[in-house]
Amino acid sequence: MLKDSKQTLPIKVIQFGEGNFLRAFVDWMIQKMNDQGLFNGSVAVVQPLDKGLIHMLEDQGNQYTHFLKGMKDGSPYEEHYINDSISTCINPYEDFESFLGLAAIETASIIVSNTTEAGIEFNPEDSLDDNANVTYPGKLTRLLFERYNLTQGNPETGFIIMPCELIDNNADKLKEAVFSYIELWKLPEDFKAWVLNHNLFCNTLVDRIVPGFPRDTINEICDQLGYKDNLVVESELFNLWVVEGNDAVREAFPAMKAGCNLLVVDDVKPFKMRKVRILNGAHTSLVPVAYLYGKETVRESVEDPLLQDYLNHILFKEIIPTLTLSKEELDTFAAEVIERFKNPFIKHYLMSISLNSMSKYKTRVLPSLTTYLDTNKSLPKGLTLALAALIVFYKGNVNGKIIETKDNPDIMELYAGLWADYDESLESLKKIVTGVLAYESNWEGNLNHLPGLTDLVTDYAYRILKDGIDTLFDEIKEVI
Repeated sequence: MLKDSKQTLPIKVIQFGEGNFLRAFVDWMIQKMNDQGLFNGSVAVVQPLDKGLIHMLEDQGNQYTHFLKGMKDGSPYEEHYINDSISTCINPYEDFESFLGLAAIETASIIVSNTTEAGIEFNPEDSLDDNANVTYPGKLTRLLFERYNLTQGNPETGFIIMPCELIDNNADKLKEAVFSYIELWKLPEDFKAWVLNHNLFCNTLVDRIVPGFPRDTINEICDQLGYKDNLVVESELFNLWVVEGNDAVREAFPAMKAGCNLLVVDDVKPFKMRKVRILNGAHTSLVPVAYLYGKETVRESVEDPLLQDYLNHILFKEIIPTLTLSKEELDTFAAEVIERFKNPFIKHYLMSISLNSMSKYKTRVLPSLTTYLDTNKSLPKGLTLALAALIVFYKGNVNGKIIETKDNPDIMELYAGLWADYDESLESLKKIVTGVLAYESNWEGNLNHLPGLTDLVTDYAYRILKDGIDTLFDEIKEVI
């Protein structure tokens, strides 16, 4: 059963967000540190939106069960525990005074957040008198201002701020928004200086697959546990938190000593590029290829020998050579990615990953393709095949099978218009490929200018449509 009572620890972390990811990632690290006597601190959760989950947390005594599932030493492995690292929850929309009261907690020195990519924004319509009805950066500015006033600007009372939102330079953008609010609300220059000089905004990269609440199996899980838990969260075993920081971060949040994969580095960019190019790039490249090959999930895709060869090729022959970290480090990370893709406990449907694949290809795959082309003066055939498969995928109907693609309206309109004129000829298909590659709103340039790309994508797409992608695999075996 969930614990009848738990140790009361001083609040050290103010956490904006109560969702699955933070509870299975940051709060997991805090629990591990507490269990080993390395942190001895608890979390105050702030609900970032009007509607949220904190009432469910409070109903369970701010506890929940966390299942970790994955491959360990080549075999399926799972474990679970009760996380009781959260000591209090606050809904600022109902109790703004308690929210501001967090500024008075002397032991609180760390702020974390995960308010989705859209959460870090500046809204010039926000007012200082709006209380909770402002953005997350607006709430943070109010909290920092309260702290500054209560401590009279004491240099030792600033926070270490580590946002987990999945955007580039997340802390820099959060800091920029905070300073925009300082200007908008005409807050004192001394406060601005205190924020700038005595609060540490750390860019971060987070990496852990967290499917979240297991709706389909919750009854069986509760029967297994012997108690009811409405906030069960599941995650993979793998974890990585790269924080752009210094010794102060290592000392304040010693998760690495507890066995967590926390890296405090001078520059998060190489690690960000590694994750985006290898993990996300492999996902985005694999989806249309595997789906057209008849697969439904990531796991069954990577367990297919031919697709496994394809994945290995694009990772180790086409993507990794374009990156700057050491080959040994990149090879190790790629091998971990493949093992994560094989996780028997996580059912990642290709169609769910395919959302907004055009923009994903641009950010996750295209940089590898262009760098490879610049370096080798030839196209990476595996990544080019992924682009051809993507264009066929967006046809929405292949061999009588409906493909329910989902993307921004302009992308859907682009493909609908281009494929409407397809007459199954090579010339007609080349017009479609040329139109897609010329869509600068997505690519931020015209990809038809890349040497050989239009013709090779057209050739691959034509073969996929005429003979099936499996035949194409056979014809390019010497490549993959």
